[in-house]
Order: sequence, then C-alpha cells, then structure tokens
Amino acid sequence: MATASKLIIVESPAKARTIARFLGRGYKVEASQGHVRDLPKSQLGVDVDNDFAMKYITIHGRGKILTKIRKEAKSASQIYLATDPDREGEAISWHLAQTLGMDASSPCRIEFHEITHRAVENALKNPRPIDMERVDAQQARRALDRLVGYKLSPLLWAKVKKGLSAGRVQSVATRLVVDREQDIDDFIPEEYWEITANALLPSARGRKTTFTLRLNTLDDQKAELHNEEEAAAALKRVENARFAVYGIKRGEKRKLPAPPFTTSSLQQEAGRKLNFTTQKTMQVVQQLYEGVDLEGEGTQGIVTYIRTDSVRISQEALDAVRAYIPERFGTEYLPETPNEFKGRRNAQDAHEAIRPTDVTRTPESIKSSLTKEQFQLYRLIYSRFLASQMKPAIYDTMTMDVAGEGVGMRFYGEHKRFAGFTSMYEESTDDTQEAAESTLPQFSEGDPVTIDSVSSTQHFTQPPARYTEASLVKTLEEKGIGRPSTYAPTITTIIARGYVMRENKRLFPTELGRTINAMMTEYFGPIVDTEFTAGLEEQLDEVEEGTEDWHRVLEKFYPPFAAMLKNAEEAIEKVEIKDEPSDEICDKCGAQMVYRVGRYGKFLACPNFPDCRNTKPILTYIDASCPLCGGRLLEKNSRKNRKFYGCENYPECNFVSWEMPVNERCEKCGSYMTLKRSRKGEVWHLCSNEKCRHKVEVKGPEVSEGEEEE
Repeated sequence: MATASKLIIVESPAKARTIARFLGRGYKVEASQGHVRDLPKSQLGVDVDNDFAMKYITIHGRGKILTKIRKEAKSASQIYLATDPDREGEAISWHLAQTLGMDASSPCRIEFHEITHRAVENALKNPRPIDMERVDAQQARRALDRLVGYKLSPLLWAKVKKGLSAGRVQSVATRLVVDREQDIDDFIPEEYWEITANALLPSARGRKTTFTLRLNTLDDQKAELHNEEEAAAALKRVENARFAVYGIKRGEKRKLPAPPFTTSSLQQEAGRKLNFTTQKTMQVVQQLYEGVDLEGEGTQGIVTYIRTDSVRISQEALDAVRAYIPERFGTEYLPETPNEFKGRRNAQDAHEAIRPTDVTRTPESIKSSLTKEQFQLYRLIYSRFLASQMKPAIYDTMTMDVAGEGVGMRFYGEHKRFAGFTSMYEESTDDTQEAAESTLPQFSEGDPVTIDSVSSTQHFTQPPARYTEASLVKTLEEKGIGRPSTYAPTITTIIARGYVMRENKRLFPTELGRTINAMMTEYFGPIVDTEFTAGLEEQLDEVEEGTEDWHRVLEKFYPPFAAMLKNAEEAIEKVEIKDEPSDEICDKCGAQMVYRVGRYGKFLACPNFPDCRNTKPILTYIDASCPLCGGRLLEKNSRKNRKFYGCENYPECNFVSWEMPVNERCEKCGSYMTLKRSRKGEVWHLCSNEKCRHKVEVKGPEVSEGEEEE
C-alpha cells in the first residue's frame, strides 16, 4: 500500500513547481494562486454595527482550485501551509486552514525566506501555529481599505463620474503629486550668476593642462551675483587680478557602501538604473524569487523574499559573502568586522533584505538562463549585496583658495585612492551631481596661479522636481505611508484611474486628479493627511505586535469617517469636469474632438460618446523628415511603452527608428543622423549606420527634457 504524501500549499504555481522538484516523492505541492477567500465584491462585507465582523466568501474562480486542494488534503498524512512570510501570506494560510477545517493553533505553518532546497527542508523541520496577530493586522488593513473604498467610491461616482475610486494610500499618493505640482506652479525663479576660471596647471613636460576655479569671495564677502551687470563687473575683476595660493587644505573622504536592497530601495534603484516602473520591477523580481530554470541546476529561487523593509542579512549569508569577497577581490577589500546597517525607524524587520540565495552564483555565470530583464535585475541585486560588505571607497580631497586684489577663488577636487566597494557597485541618486575633478593640482602656499580664461554663466534657481516613480516610492516610505507590498499597486492604480499621468518618467497630476484631490482635502482631510495615514500604519504594526486590538483600531477610525462622509454627501454638489477641446474634427460624426486621459495617457475622443465611440491617438511630430520618403516623422510608443519614431505615411513607408532622427546626413557614409545625449548633458549627432556610427558633438540646447539618455 502506497504511503500517504505530505501536502504543501503555496501561493503561486511557479513556486509550487520549484519546491516540488526539490522535494520529489513523498510530497505533493499545490498552489492556492493567492487568496482563496475575500470580502464579497457586491457588498461592503464589514458589519460596522456588529464589532466589524467580516463576511468572507470563496473568490470567484477559486472553487476548482479549492476542490483540488481539498481532495489532496483528504489523503495527505500532513498538511503544511507555506504561503508568503508576511501579513498577507499569514492571512492566506488562515483562510486555507478555515476552508480545510484545520486547527490554526497546530504546527501547520512553515515559513521560508528563500526558495532553495536547504531553506525548504529547514522550514519543514520547524512548523509553527498560524500567527493570529499577523492575521488580525491584515484583517484590520483589509477592513480599513474596504470601508474607505466602498464608502468613498460611490460618492465620487455620484458627484463626479463613474469608474473613479478612492483609497487610504492611493489618495495620499495622489495628493503628494498634486501638491508637488502646485509647488512648481507657485515657484518664482531667482537669477544668479557663476564665474569660473580655467587656471593653468604646472606640467614638467610643458603640456598645457587646466583646472577649474570658482569665484568664492569679493572683498572678503561671499560673492553673490544677481544679474548680468554684477557678473560682468566681477568677471572683469577676475580677468585683471593676479592670483596666488593662500590656503591649501588636504584631507581624506570615505564613502560608505549602501545597505542591501529593501523592496522600496530596489524599486527606486531599478527605476534610476534600469528605467523599470515599480510594477515591472516587482514582476521581474517575483520571477527571480519563485524560481528560474538554470542550466545544469534545474529550477532555483535565486533571490530571497522580495517584500521586506529590513536591511538585515542572516549570519549564514554574512559568512558566505565574507568568504567570497577575498577570493574575488583580495583581502584588502574585506573589512575587519562586518558592515552593519540601520533600518528605518518603523521597519518591521520580519525578514532579511533582498539578496542572492547563493553568492557564488554570479550574474554572468547564469546569464544564458535568464531573460534580459531578469539578468539586469539580478545583477543589480547581486552587486549591491556584495558591495554592502566591502570596504569604503577612499578619496584624497583638496580645497585650495587663491586670491588677488580682493578677489577670492576656490578649487575643490577629489581623487579616488582606493576603489573599495565602488569596484562592484555605486548607488544612483534622483539628482544629477557634478563629477569631481580626477587630478589634484600640485601647488604650495604663495605659488602664483595663472588664469587662462574666465567665463560667466547665468543660472536660475529651480523648482522642486516632479516625482518619478522612484522618488514617489521614496517619499511614501519616508513618511510611513503604506508598506513594501503596496507601493507598486498604488502607483499603478492612480495612473490607471487617470489621476496622474506619466510622461518622460515624470508624474503629472491630471485635471481629474486635481479635482478629486481638492474634494478629498476639503471634506476628508484626515484621510489624505500623511501623518494620519502613517499613524494608522503604526497602529497596524501594534496589532501585529499584540499590543493593540484590531477591532479597537476600527472603532477609533470609523465614527469620525462616517461623520465626514455624511457631511460630504450633503455639501458636495455635482462636479463637472470639462473636456479640453482640440482642433481635431471627428471623421465619423463631425463633432470637435476633445482630449481625455486613459491609463496610457492622453488621447482624442469624440464628445458624443456613447453614440459615437471614435477615438484617435495624439500625434506628436518631430522636426525631421523621413529619410526614405521625405514625409513627416511621428513620435510613437510601442506596446511596452517604449518610444520610437515612424513615418506618417505608414504602411506605404515602413521607416522606423528607436533613436530620434535629425535633418542631417553623415559626412562619412551618407546615412541619416540621430540625436543622443549622455547623463552628463553632452549632446551629439550619431550616425544610424551600425557599421559607421560617426559622432558629431552638438553645441547648445538640442534636446528636450523627454529625450532618452544613454
């Protein structure tokens, strides 16, 4: 007679396949495909008059899955619930236990933070009861989100239009984008000028090399130049002065490595370095976590659990990386004691930072088994983890002051003496930073300094930058709004609802977004208040810690919210959001078409909808002619939202280019040229012929903000 198998229930089919290959005979692994029970879509599902009792039903489409799981459970000798190691996963395990008639207090729950044979085997040796405090924290969040969403959304449908929604986190995220746009609108730029001088650097070989000095003081006062006249006068003084060195300060700067990734920092860095949206980042890293088929190894989970706000790593992983660094880089790159990192104040620290499951599995060694996006993201995670346990980079620094006839100028430079962790990885920032000088001039105090040329540059103070997805995630995390699992769906939702548009990586509020935000701010101030929302998150943490009862959290929240809702229903009048008219005429009914916003941005629509359903994309022409037929070129977006350029005469003319063409031909081969720009702001024309690629530097502002950077 065959021995009964042990049943392991996970969330995703991919994870089930990976674990089944590890364990082999004696185990069956089934996937719940996420939640199996939830609140009904057709009703509130939270009894506000009966201590917020939750009404759960089987999710539509999960019936067959549950039937299969029940069948396997009947013949299983043991059932292990192996859903994700977070609140949501704990709640899924609890719902499965309820559905299967299991005792939640029995040792039925196993938890692992990486999908490797070793981790799963260890988890099976240490089953535990379901953590009801985690479950209660999830129930409280679910109830709060349902109360806000199901009470507010009908109000928006009645007062604005159908299809809108509101939520605790998405409304705050929308407010952040709207408020930032208002700050930009209110910003008044101030003019200022900068004076720089190229000074000659002494050279034993007689070669003419220079270094840059910047105007620092005039007559012992900090130099502040507010207009062209002041700049011209200062420039003349610099040109006429004779300079000598009067102060040199040499020092050393240590740059410390960044910690390994949390969910938030991974989303931010993947946005900056790889141009991934938060949604794309989470899709790809989920694949790396659940398992990829590696040549010679089979299916393996190659990164640890991906929803975390902790920067901690296990002792086992620490020992492994400290053994590996000297082998690869040399002992001089390994610090005497492990680098330690401090997580943010309200981090849950439930599990490790995101790291590779095997530090010897380099990105290059498995590149052939990964898609391009998987490789890029794995390399990012791998490099950051390795760098986090390497020595700091060391820079020699130099500040040199030169003066003459009341004019003070300053040089500051850095020279990297020891690469340290930067030989593996350097963190990006949202702001562009000027690169430091790589050569430090050799002078002594009293040495004369010869000025080669002087120039003045006009600047204006800049308004705060619009949010990117990366910087919005950073702000949400810093303010304690939402949790790692909520950032990507929140941003996806506010874009899909038409409250926010994404153009050239930047987030803009739409007119609809401004209108909804104004309504929410006036009538539901606490709901969109960042401190209030962060306070709710802290209360949910207290529920998980067992210091707060989830019913009491709802008791404190709901009565004031219900009062706000009643007032809004009575006070708000019907809001009409007028469509922005266009010059385009509908070719089906003759009406003047209007601009509307969909999940992929603006488009043209007939105002006579639903009688006329005609829509058109907005055509954006560039200032260049088609190299094949001479027609006008259009800026377009691919299905994956990547920008490209095509001829307006398609399909008669099939010209397309990923790079932006310009009205110029290559002087070497005659092919059309394209416009390129580096991250440092350098602009050039590049030949489109792959065999030529002749490059011509361009002077002046050639590129709009939206151009792709190389």
